[in-house]
Amino acid sequence: MDSLITAAARALAAGDPFGALNRVALRDDAPALALRGIAMAQLGDLARARALMRKAARAFGSKEAVARARCVVAEAEIALAARDLGWPPKTLEAARATLEAHGDRVNAAHARHLEVRRLLLIGHLDEAERKLPQRDSAQLPPAARAARELLVAGIALRRLQTRAARAALARAERAAREAGIAALLSEVQSASLVLDTPSACLKAGGKQRLLLLGEVEAVLASKALVVDACRNAVREKSTVIPLARRPVLFALASMLGEAWPADVSRDTLVARAFRAKHADESHRARLRVEIGRLRALLAELADVRATARGFTLVPHRAREVVVLAWPVDERHAAVLALLADGESWSSSALALALGSSQRSVQRALDALAAAGKVQSFGHGRARRWLTPPVPGFTTALLLPSPLPGD
Repeated sequence: MDSLITAAARALAAGDPFGALNRVALRDDAPALALRGIAMAQLGDLARARALMRKAARAFGSKEAVARARCVVAEAEIALAARDLGWPPKTLEAARATLEAHGDRVNAAHARHLEVRRLLLIGHLDEAERKLPQRDSAQLPPAARAARELLVAGIALRRLQTRAARAALARAERAAREAGIAALLSEVQSASLVLDTPSACLKAGGKQRLLLLGEVEAVLASKALVVDACRNAVREKSTVIPLARRPVLFALASMLGEAWPADVSRDTLVARAFRAKHADESHRARLRVEIGRLRALLAELADVRATARGFTLVPHRAREVVVLAWPVDERHAAVLALLADGESWSSSALALALGSSQRSVQRALDALAAAGKVQSFGHGRARRWLTPPVPGFTTALLLPSPLPGD
């Protein structure tokens, strides 16, 4: 490897893409193409970066398996930054296996971290935790250790384990400072802000207040019956009854939870659950059917009792009933939560991350665009959506995660 390539690689490792480009911008050999691709990625030109990495992989040829595998890993990272969640994960797994077989432990670990980051984005927490390497992390370079600890913190945050998340973020900050990469340190510090930003709204007894993530964790561990509007479920400690696929039943549970210990009138339940302006006998008959279904689903945790004017929720063991809602009053809060990471997303990637249909996500995006809350660029399959971060709103914590029965 010549001196210009070495100097460019060192500049990229230190987070200086312009310094790298000054050395290799006019070269078309395989190592220079790869370094140019990484530099363009650091500068945000992801489309050009992917094209350069593919060209570099072809230029290395079949005899340089390690170099080609490194290009594949770099392209996977660029695809992840572009929120191309459909990029084939088996290609990355094959590249990682090649790197491990040739003793390139650092780049193999980076490939593993990319696999885990993708799984974390789409909510596959158990698989992400299984794939996250547990051994030899102390032998990795500081930047790689910081990246690993960010993943540990991300999993802990999504599981609402705030103590574990704080510890991992502290380790990540120490490693980032040791690495001396400003962008990495900024990423760690941004992730740390999540713990001190409202992540949910608690509604109980006719009042509501914003909660930090640690307070959300405490509510879910308490003796309260929680109607979780962030994940569309009713839960009491470890018992979770998912209602994400039963929107009418969840709407009824939410209304009963917000009104507890009072009841809710039949007319109000009909109007909000069925979106009917005037309740007639057919609506009342349907309400009786849906209440019966809700009563059967919640039988382990609570009863739904009829009153003179409507229905009320009566928990079996819980001391109180609370509703845990998004910190912003927005029907499509989950879509906004993903977009608010500052990256541009395709509708297909949003659908994959949310576990929803692409058509449903597209309708949500159209509604948000009409309200001026998101914007798009590009056309057809190249169309991407983005929005500035919502002030005071934790974005990636209470996104839908797999629940029992999903």
